[in-house]
Amino acid sequence: MSSRELYLRLLRNVLPYWRTFALSIFAMVALAATEPLFPAMLKPLLDKGFVNKSIETTWLVPVALVGLFLLRGILTYAGTYAIAWVGNKVVMDLRDQMFRKIVSLPTPYYDNTTTGSLIGKIIYDVGQVTSAATSAITVLIRDSLAIVGLMGWMFYLNWRLTLISLTIAPIVTLVVKAFSQRIRTMSRENQRSIGDITQVLEETISCNKVVKIFGGQEYEAARFSDANNQSRRFNMKQTIAASATVPIVQFFAAIALAVIIYIAIVQSAADQTTVGGFVSFVTAMLMLLTPLKRLTGVNESMQRGLAAAESVFELMDETAEPDNGTLALPRASGRIEFQDVHLTYSSGNRPALDGVSLAIAPGETVALVGPSGGGKTSLVNLIPRFYHPTSGQILIDGHDMAQLKLADLRANVALVSQDVTLFNDTVAANIAYGTMRHAGESEIIAAAEAAHAMEFIRNMPQGMQTLIGENGVRLSGGQRQRLAIARAILKNAPILILDEATASLDTQSERHVQAALETLMQGRTTIVIAHRLSTIENADRIVVLQHGRVAEIGTHQALLEKNGIYANLYRIQFSDESH
Repeated sequence: MSSRELYLRLLRNVLPYWRTFALSIFAMVALAATEPLFPAMLKPLLDKGFVNKSIETTWLVPVALVGLFLLRGILTYAGTYAIAWVGNKVVMDLRDQMFRKIVSLPTPYYDNTTTGSLIGKIIYDVGQVTSAATSAITVLIRDSLAIVGLMGWMFYLNWRLTLISLTIAPIVTLVVKAFSQRIRTMSRENQRSIGDITQVLEETISCNKVVKIFGGQEYEAARFSDANNQSRRFNMKQTIAASATVPIVQFFAAIALAVIIYIAIVQSAADQTTVGGFVSFVTAMLMLLTPLKRLTGVNESMQRGLAAAESVFELMDETAEPDNGTLALPRASGRIEFQDVHLTYSSGNRPALDGVSLAIAPGETVALVGPSGGGKTSLVNLIPRFYHPTSGQILIDGHDMAQLKLADLRANVALVSQDVTLFNDTVAANIAYGTMRHAGESEIIAAAEAAHAMEFIRNMPQGMQTLIGENGVRLSGGQRQRLAIARAILKNAPILILDEATASLDTQSERHVQAALETLMQGRTTIVIAHRLSTIENADRIVVLQHGRVAEIGTHQALLEKNGIYANLYRIQFSDESH
């Protein structure tokens, strides 16, 4: 995307606030219009008051001067406040849009993108965009008009000298163009380095126990220092390019000013200009330096903002999770059929699923077992459409899953996994989450009771309104698991996926969770992934997956009698547990 296209797209985000933005522009235009008035006042003040010694009307000049700067103060305040208001609104809107995009992205996107880079885009990059979208344009308008006004006055006073001053314009253009690409490139690299910093920070904080127990403090500190140093280096390269622009421009401006002063002195000696005219001209030219400096300096913020805009729009242009289904599915009976399903991840060569065919009846409990990497998690991830089969079909109640509306499909599926996800909110909000957030208190309590969770919730300081900390850090593993089960009970979905739901629990916690799971599984089609085979002995059927294929199917007893893969896994596990 070109700089022009990027900038126009940025300005589209300003359009909803065009009235306030127009007020800012008006204030800046009015401010620029007052710029030539100060040197214009000097000419009559010097020519009449000092040279001709006439004081009858010159007293008006100091009064007008006070009025001029009062007006400029009001205009500066109004313009600055208005543009800051618009800028902050644009940042808020862009962050909202980016967050909505993030929650709509498909699961494979998260597999290939670091958390830190996403956080960096929302927190850091959007802030950089503001200067390009709002502040830069006001500087361009205000200072361009100020330069035009001052140049107009200078032309009026002495057109020959003014033409000489214009000789620096091509030089300024070349200098700005030479450094622009460098600033943009370094800004882009700096944004990436901020993502790296955020990633190391996020990993170290979330994995603080692992860092401590394995003595990883120095290693993580070194990772952070490297990322931090990279950011510093890119910042300095950006600063070098930006800092060089202004003095180079000012140097050539000083040369032009020196030539003009010499010629003006020659003209004054020949009575071709007055003292007032000369001072007014030089004052106007000196006043040109400030807006000229800002105009060359704005290039830095503009390039930084455009580099950030590339990052922001790159995320916003990502393809959202596809939802092409048109069939409604109010409440499924729970029949699931896999028909010759293949799945190959974009990052892998070997198929995760290789021709799986399996029919699950409504209300049936099917356990998936097998060695790691056999395809158990891949299979259940296809049911809520986290991933799409490479080939083959999945039918829900006889309907091709790809033709179902995504919201309807997921409304019929509940998930309880080993890695419980809880939010830094109240107990009640974690149970009644998402589409269930409007559930009544009695329904939430009933779900918690069924999940055997009320026994510890009652002992909490504020009961259901107790904050549980980030990812339920203030709860035990069993308590967190029971809250997740209560959430699934409240959802009351006909299809239930249990992914290692009791894998990491102690015996007492497992007993509570297992009782809660039995309540949850009643009357639902349940797919259980389990490594602990003793927990799935009562499953209606056990499916053994190996290398992405269905290797064995049967009841616990039938598979033991078959003396195949399942029997071997069971013997190994039973032997380990007996020791």
